[in-house]
Amino acid sequence: MDFIFMLTRDDATVANALEIVEAVRPLGMKHIGFKDVGAEPATLRRLAAAIREAGASVWMEIVSTSREDELRSIALGRDLGVDFLMGGVGAEAGVRLLEGSPTRYLPFAGKPVGHPTKLGGAAEEVEAHCRTFAALGCAGVDILAYRATEANPLDLVAACRRGFGDRGLVVVAGSIDCAERIAAISAAGADAFTIGTAAIDCSYVPGGGPLEAQLRAVLRDCAAAG
Repeated sequence: MDFIFMLTRDDATVANALEIVEAVRPLGMKHIGFKDVGAEPATLRRLAAAIREAGASVWMEIVSTSREDELRSIALGRDLGVDFLMGGVGAEAGVRLLEGSPTRYLPFAGKPVGHPTKLGGAAEEVEAHCRTFAALGCAGVDILAYRATEANPLDLVAACRRGFGDRGLVVVAGSIDCAERIAAISAAGADAFTIGTAAIDCSYVPGGGPLEAQLRAVLRDCAAAG
């Protein structure tokens, strides 16, 4: 399973994201991402370049709530050349906008609402969404499992896995804040997970040291989960 370090707090890119990329470079992070809100496009362009220079793949998650802003963010992700674009609810429009681009697309399953985002929808609905995404050629799914308001988080992860089979990535985003949750989503079929706030606020391991120590702890727990 992979760990995607998000340069975010409360579903927005943090102001010192560029400095954080430089600070964590010695850790050799493989995947680093940001949100489409919290920073101007020019800053996100510099951030994407800095992540690549650090040797990591670039991830961007869309959390904009209007259709117009979502489409604008998909186009921005394409223009930035991010490796993976997560989020958004208009999968068909996203696939069209990204046609011919190397960017891999993982839309939201379920019913995301608000900002910070919560997730409505039952496991059956999430599984159906993932089957549709697979048919559209999406690379996988972004599931806000631990922000669910109607379903068991692990049931949603398992539903995503059933929907995609072995053809797509199941990425669990939001509110992963302990080793137990990492192990649980791995057992349920997740391929990757994101952590932003818990690492940046040094709450993943309370009293466990600064950001670099928090990330080392996450990486150890990720390796232990398989």
